[in-house]
Amino acid sequence: MKVVILAGGLGTRISEESHLKPKPMIEIGGKPILYHIMKEYSYYGYNEFIICCGYRQQVIKEWFANYYLHNSDVTFDFTRGNHMAVHNNAAEPWKVTLVDTGLHTMTGGRIKRIQSYVGSEPFMLTYGDGVADVNIEELVKFHRSHGKTVTMTAVNVGQQFGVLEIDQNGRIIGFREKSKSDGGIINAGYMVMNPEVFDYIEGDSAVLEREPIERIAANGQLMAYMHQGFWKCMDTQRDRQQLEEMIVSGNASWMAWER
Repeated sequence: MKVVILAGGLGTRISEESHLKPKPMIEIGGKPILYHIMKEYSYYGYNEFIICCGYRQQVIKEWFANYYLHNSDVTFDFTRGNHMAVHNNAAEPWKVTLVDTGLHTMTGGRIKRIQSYVGSEPFMLTYGDGVADVNIEELVKFHRSHGKTVTMTAVNVGQQFGVLEIDQNGRIIGFREKSKSDGGIINAGYMVMNPEVFDYIEGDSAVLEREPIERIAANGQLMAYMHQGFWKCMDTQRDRQQLEEMIVSGNASWMAWER
């Protein structure tokens, strides 16, 4: 089963770095967050990736083109006509297809554009800016068990702020810390899709999370896989710093491959 990663957006909410590189190439722990996401899937044996590129796609293509150089010891021998020898090859067992899906194409449109690379088989899909400790094996097993078109991983993000307790007269009677029960359940990415999903997408302007997903849901073809563990999207520099701190402290639960 192939893994499709959406990596073509502008990343305007983390513009401090995204004006130089696409958001999935912003680093945490010395590696692009895209690398972390791919390692998550690879840990469960999924090693064939299709990356939907767009904004500053050349940065992603150049990173993969120079992967050996970035991750191995190298000898440059100028006495032999600029000969290069690679030592201790640390390459991943990956097959990566990088597809130009357009600069302004919406999420649904990007998926439609890679249809020929996916073929007529189920595939996985996620966003290139979030990490989680989702059990991919269990996710795929759940998707196969119900036979619907799309499985979407759902997570309860909780409330961002403390909660006021107010009585019927409008009087504040207490204040407590946030809890998961105060929040809402959202789409965490980490989706599994049958090829019929392409029939729901009209063209480049289609936003996956709107009309296509709404139609899929209306047809009873959308299922939720509830994830109770860690999930975090890197929307801002503060998010990035929090992920960095988790790596440094050894609490990066999504990095199962390190264990």
